Amino acid sequence: MPPRTFSEILLTGLAPDGGLTIPETYPQINASELESWRPLDYPALACKILSLFMDDIPAADLHALITRTYTPEAFGSQDITPVQTLEPGLHLLRLSNGPTLAFKDIAMQLLGNLFEYILAKNHDELNILGATSGDTGSSAEYAMRGKRGIRVFMLSPYGKMSGFQTSQMFSLQDKNIFNIAIEGVFDDCQDIVKAVSNDRAFKQQYHIGTVNSINWARIAAQIVYYFKAYFAVTRSNQERVSFSVPSGNFGNIFAGHVARMMGLPIKHLILATNENDVLDEFFRTGLYRPRTTVETRHTSSPSMDISKASNFERFIFDLTGRDAMRLKELWKSVDQGGSFDLFGTALWTKTKDFGFVSGASHHAARIATIRECYQKYDVLVDTHTADGLKVGMAFREQDVPLICLETALPVKFAESIREAVGFEPPCPSGFDNLESLPQRFERMPPDANQVKQFIVKQVESADPTDTP
Repeated sequence: MPPRTFSEILLTGLAPDGGLTIPETYPQINASELESWRPLDYPALACKILSLFMDDIPAADLHALITRTYTPEAFGSQDITPVQTLEPGLHLLRLSNGPTLAFKDIAMQLLGNLFEYILAKNHDELNILGATSGDTGSSAEYAMRGKRGIRVFMLSPYGKMSGFQTSQMFSLQDKNIFNIAIEGVFDDCQDIVKAVSNDRAFKQQYHIGTVNSINWARIAAQIVYYFKAYFAVTRSNQERVSFSVPSGNFGNIFAGHVARMMGLPIKHLILATNENDVLDEFFRTGLYRPRTTVETRHTSSPSMDISKASNFERFIFDLTGRDAMRLKELWKSVDQGGSFDLFGTALWTKTKDFGFVSGASHHAARIATIRECYQKYDVLVDTHTADGLKVGMAFREQDVPLICLETALPVKFAESIREAVGFEPPCPSGFDNLESLPQRFERMPPDANQVKQFIVKQVESADPTDTP
């Protein structure tokens, strides 16, 4: 597509031809810049990094949006993303202290303020269509609830999320929030989002945008905490660290990849999957083989029950040396339900240059990891973080700090926590009796046309005073 400004791609999400947007180049951070960033607090660091990507927003406005977003009141501490040391050289990056107790809040709270700011400037409105396997939905809805000019239509796989995750979304009664439970798996939800977004006439007429990590702004916002965590566990920019990242849609770890490409001294990006091990299979063997709906397993780390990771396409674009035609050729097979195999090719050899290693976890391993982490460190982690810890420890190296990303609080997965440690996980104030609240949602088959009809009905019956 022709180059677009950050604000334009923020509102549209996908490119006009259905592809994902990505910066023409990644900004490069030199040693003196990196050193000058080390003492900055989270909002100041976010301003430095995000101004490199959000360059069409006046500096004073961007600063105001960022400082309004990243507050101790919203995220529970001055650090915003505090690092907890479990033992020397082993750290937990706490990302789940936001309004919905999941790492998605870090980016989504900023997105909500960015959307509102740009829509108000343009006197425009936006109908956000998203898909969630657990945490994206509630993070998006809590960030957008009550915001003028914005409606959220969130698709989720019916019966496939934890009770806490489901209740967080379905109990919201705000009139600009619409939950749609799809009779399928997350990949069906994501396919519908892409199908609707690829109908250019519909997208334009009904102002359709996205909040999934297919939206570049989500990735950009997540880059910040990789830098912040690096500074927290090192004393010198000569040191290297490794990050272990529970991975479903590849967005969280892709932000780490961008940070590494910008110059952050990362040795390894350790990708951790659950039983749905498509990404682990690729980084071990070179074969990328997305599973079918029937093959996608429902696990105790449900936010990672994904077999077609959207952001993986962005990584392969970088891997090909940004060869769009080669990428298109590879994805032609994927889009037809097939696969591609890079083993033995120059591209496969090149994957090692990007620092990725991978492994998979399973239910018994994550339960054992939760139990061991609690017994050894008196720290309770959720099932996804446990997958990250289990795989991360397999790649731990002496003298290289390992930072494992926490992705959600344990209360979201109480059944597994009870199995692991024998007691209920603590519930933060304000979330008591969440699962007993009345729920509001629509149930539909995996049909993009039905979703479109529902959107049209809600938009056309909306109160015109709700738009800017």
